[in-house]
Amino acid sequence: MDMWLLVLEGLAIGCLLGLTGAGGGILAVPALMASQGWTVSQAAPVGLLAITLSAFVGSVQGLLKKIVRYKAAIWIALISIPSARYGVHLSNIISPTWLSLAFSLVMMVVAYRIFFNKVHDFEDPPCKVNQSTGKLIWNVKTASVLGLIGVVAGLLTGLLGVGGGFVIVPALRKATDLDMRSIVATSLMIIFLIGGVSISIHVLDGFQYPVSVTISFVVACILGMLVGRRLINLIDLKTVQKIFATVVIGVAVYLIWTSLSVLFL
Repeated sequence: MDMWLLVLEGLAIGCLLGLTGAGGGILAVPALMASQGWTVSQAAPVGLLAITLSAFVGSVQGLLKKIVRYKAAIWIALISIPSARYGVHLSNIISPTWLSLAFSLVMMVVAYRIFFNKVHDFEDPPCKVNQSTGKLIWNVKTASVLGLIGVVAGLLTGLLGVGGGFVIVPALRKATDLDMRSIVATSLMIIFLIGGVSISIHVLDGFQYPVSVTISFVVACILGMLVGRRLINLIDLKTVQKIFATVVIGVAVYLIWTSLSVLFL
């Protein structure tokens, strides 16, 4: 029964990741915690591996359609490496209970901003697209703003194993005038690159992946990703995001309740 629940969770999370370029990643860790009884530090590397490989599939599709801004993705990922390393280090020394609380609070903020559409685009974004080519115009301002996104995304990926997409997508919306399809595809490539770095750090630090759970969850997430990428042009994304935000709030409340129970009981 636990394995079927794990597969269903993976399908749903992969589908959300494919639809939003962000959403599914933040649910992977609490899903593994709930179905496997793991702590954040146990669930984060497995969840991150599933999200990273799923994002790889989505980014390949985006590259074939030529909607991925791969230079921006590579730059953000490179800048994220030091902060991702530091995030993994912090995840190994912070108490699991406090890590769960921090994770829950991040989820609540993300859900609030998505549900009430608090991500507003700038009228004059710092990173502009060349309208004739559809590619970003590179200068010091563009490199600096995208680098800052990489620092934050790397830290959260290493610390919480969430892929960073929930930061990357709204940040690219605010900082660039890329269209949404290009933002989602670029976000998936960034998640794959940053996730790959964090996974390497976990392996070098001696993390042992539980084989059967990891394979089942990864395959389910990839299948869900393929379904989500097919559905992206058929479903109203605002509806998907509101459903996602509601689920995230529910999961966050559950994690806060269990964390506080451990602290005070």
